[in-house]
Amino acid sequence: MPKAVSEAKKYAEMNRQELEQEIVKLKAEYKKYQEMELSLNMARGKPCREQLDLSMGMMDALNSEADLSCEDGTDCRNYGVLDGIHEAKVLIGAMMENKPENIIIYGNSSLNVMYDTVSRAYTHGIMGNTPWCKLDKVKFLCPVPGYDRHFAITEYFGIEMIPVDMTPEGPDMDQVEKLVADDESIKGIWCVPKYSNPQGYSYSDETVRRFARLRPAARDFRIFWDNAYGVHHLYDGQQDYLIEILEECKKAGSPDLVYKFSSTSKITFPGSGIAAIATSLNNLEEIKAQLTYQTIGHDKVNQLRHVRFFGDIKGIKEHMKKHAAIIRPKFEAVEEILDRDLTPCGIGDWTKPKGGYFISFDAPEGCAKAIVDRAKKAGVLMTKAGATYPYGKDPHDSNIRIAPTFPNLHDLRLAMDVFTVCVRLTAAEKMLKDMA
Repeated sequence: MPKAVSEAKKYAEMNRQELEQEIVKLKAEYKKYQEMELSLNMARGKPCREQLDLSMGMMDALNSEADLSCEDGTDCRNYGVLDGIHEAKVLIGAMMENKPENIIIYGNSSLNVMYDTVSRAYTHGIMGNTPWCKLDKVKFLCPVPGYDRHFAITEYFGIEMIPVDMTPEGPDMDQVEKLVADDESIKGIWCVPKYSNPQGYSYSDETVRRFARLRPAARDFRIFWDNAYGVHHLYDGQQDYLIEILEECKKAGSPDLVYKFSSTSKITFPGSGIAAIATSLNNLEEIKAQLTYQTIGHDKVNQLRHVRFFGDIKGIKEHMKKHAAIIRPKFEAVEEILDRDLTPCGIGDWTKPKGGYFISFDAPEGCAKAIVDRAKKAGVLMTKAGATYPYGKDPHDSNIRIAPTFPNLHDLRLAMDVFTVCVRLTAAEKMLKDMA
């Protein structure tokens, strides 16, 4: 469908009459999309069918004839092995860049592990400190824009969330250092350190080192380090590198400062992957003590299935190259269409990540909700505007998370065509209104 992009002037340079003419053209184009009765979903960062098909060999890794015993003789069909089979710890430890002895293997969801970790601190405290539920006030730092499901966990427990500015180097560490040093009620910070959600930023070396050197007022302060996209590169020769946080904390004399999370949710099957936490031996001892009341062990058969399917870290890396080949053209299509339709108009800013699952788009201030609502009315469902901020409240009403992975390439391009029309139309209307 032809585009209504003005090649002559940026919107900010247009006079009232030119903006009015542009709005008329865009409304006509928008109406054509509405008449197509589209139903396109870009609301969440889910793997597409082709990505899931990459792991179908896992179904053949074990069968009724298979030996379901570990190297140490453990029968994976039975009870036991609270912290996960050794082979799985070796495999996931290599992926997380941590030693097997610093890891506990869980079920399929790292989000569940994070919820469980907050819940344990809330009801029983951390290392002998007062349970959070018995304190007058508990606060968490939240780099923004950030991951909505992180914010949902802390909101559920009634924990006050304090936004911290996110930069291309990571969270604004000047803000973080001052806040945690001055306020004992601040008990943690959410982090997605590599290919962050939603910007796709990776923390710089200096940012990681400053995290490791934090001296929080609260003895039970913890960094919740959600390294969800540690091996999710888009380009073979352009991969972001991240310093390993546990080792940095150990060097800085604060080995207990971090809970590090990861999973295979976007590597194999999101509904039946394996998740893990890596942390200090002191933290692990406390977690294991609680786990004895919670479970007799997670799904060891699934852990063994992953080990047999991948073999080692090389198997995971080769597997992720196949994922990249599927989703890289989608990211490039989004960037191409945004540049084609919006750069000439001088509206909007967006990230160009080298990995992860999202692109962060900043619309003109005051436009995000209207853009997302308008896209929905044209049959394109996107992440709710404001979701990338605590309590769903973006103070600038600007940020929109774009999730390119799930739709096929044809549908994605069509969805982005609709999106850019919505951006241009909303921005032009706002500029016209501001002239009054």
